[in-house]
Amino acid sequence: MGEMVEFPSNGTTGRGYLAGPDNGAGLGLIVIQEWWGLVDHIKDVCDRFAAEGFTALAPDLYRGHAASNSEPDEAGKLMMTLNLAQAAKDMNGAVDYLLASDKVRGDGIGVTGFCMGGGLALMLAVQRPDAIEACVPFYGLIPWEGAEPDWSKLAAPVLGHYAARDGFFGPDKVAELEATLHGLGKEAELFVYDGVDHAFFNDTRPEVYDEHAASTAWTRTLEFLRSQLG
Repeated sequence: MGEMVEFPSNGTTGRGYLAGPDNGAGLGLIVIQEWWGLVDHIKDVCDRFAAEGFTALAPDLYRGHAASNSEPDEAGKLMMTLNLAQAAKDMNGAVDYLLASDKVRGDGIGVTGFCMGGGLALMLAVQRPDAIEACVPFYGLIPWEGAEPDWSKLAAPVLGHYAARDGFFGPDKVAELEATLHGLGKEAELFVYDGVDHAFFNDTRPEVYDEHAASTAWTRTLEFLRSQLG
C-alpha cells in the first residue's frame, strides 16, 4: 500500500499518491488519472506497479476533487475546467520529486496515463524531454482546445493502447497520431485492441472492462517500461 505525499509545485504545494517496492528503490513512474480524479482505481494501479518493482506517483490534478463512476457528467465538468497551467506545474513537480527521491533508481522516469491522463502523459513527455524516457498512454485524448503538444519536442519512445470501439479517440485518430509521430522521426507503437471500448483497462467499470485486452496491455507496458528505464 502506498501513501499520500506532498511536493513543491512551482510556488505551491502539490500532492499525490506514492507507492513503491517493499525493498529497495524502484524504476520511477508518473501515473496520471482519468477524468474521474485520483480515485481508488488509480491508487490501485500505482500499487500494482509497485508490486512489479516501480516507484509510482499519481499527482492529484483535481486537488482533492473527484467523481465516482456513477457521475460521468461531473467527471466531464472536472476535466473541462481543469486548469492546464496548474496541472502542468503539478505534473512537473511530481517529476522533480521522483528524480530527487532515494526511492527511485536510474536517471530518468516514465509516464503513463488513462483517458484524459493519457493525453496529459503525452503532453508531459513533450514538456520534459530531459526527464521522461518512456511514455505509455492508455486511450489518451487531449480534449482541451489549443492544447495540442509540439510533437517535435518529444524525445521519449511511446507505447500506446487504444480501443477499436472508442467513441472519443477511435482508430482513425490513432492512425493519424501515429503517422504524425513517425513523420517526425519519433519512436511510437500504438496498439488498437479489437472489440473493446474506451477505458477497457478500468476493472472498476464492468460495463467496459475487458480482461484479455487489459492483461495484454499490462504485459506490454511492463516489458516496454523495463526495457526503456531498466
